[in-house]
Amino acid sequence: MVTPGPRFGLARVLSKRGVCSRSVAAQWVVSGRVTVNGRIERNPEFPVREGIDKVGLDGHPLDAPRRCCLMLNKPRGLLTTTQDEQGRDTVYRCFDGHDLPWLAPVGRLDKASEGLLLFSNDPAWAARLCSPQQGPDKTYAVQVRGLCGPAHLQRMGEGIVDAGERLAVKQVEMMRQGEKNSWLRIVLDEGRNRQIRRILAALNLPVMRLIRIAVGNVELGELGKGEWRWLSEAEMSGLG
Repeated sequence: MVTPGPRFGLARVLSKRGVCSRSVAAQWVVSGRVTVNGRIERNPEFPVREGIDKVGLDGHPLDAPRRCCLMLNKPRGLLTTTQDEQGRDTVYRCFDGHDLPWLAPVGRLDKASEGLLLFSNDPAWAARLCSPQQGPDKTYAVQVRGLCGPAHLQRMGEGIVDAGERLAVKQVEMMRQGEKNSWLRIVLDEGRNRQIRRILAALNLPVMRLIRIAVGNVELGELGKGEWRWLSEAEMSGLG
């Protein structure tokens, strides 16, 4: 006897199986492309029993696709979102002309940041990677205006309080230093909103460039700006 799983809205079920975003799934349902137990269902919130109900798309059984993941070297100035209401360029511009399956960003980089950004078709796996408890460390190369000394590095590790949040880095070290700026290597084990920028602003070290150079075992390497590549099975397994 099969024990039924929890009930989820139909659009959410499609999204959880990694075939499209939830908003696109809702459009597919309303247009009549989706069936539940052989019957067309046009309500995106129709309750589906996981493990019991059979969901179909365009007349074919809907099986969860094989997990895939790619890494992009995000250029500065692009938004990490699928669409922007103001018509600004997003990271998906880098995929123009490529026939890719549905993929969503794993976490995000803000518009002014650049570097390694992961995309996956597996929302549950992506959520684990973004979890402070389960996710891998993330490493950044950061250029700041001003000369950074040992006292600054100590403060970053000890943490600061900003807007009621305690923010700290897991590791920080000096990479190199010029006459007017410094390059730091910073490792985070959690990802709060604009965390590095807020810490450095509190220390009067404005960020000039912020580049994510690694997520766990996956390194940006020599991948050019705006370029992407698929992750290997070993790389995906290493991430979690």
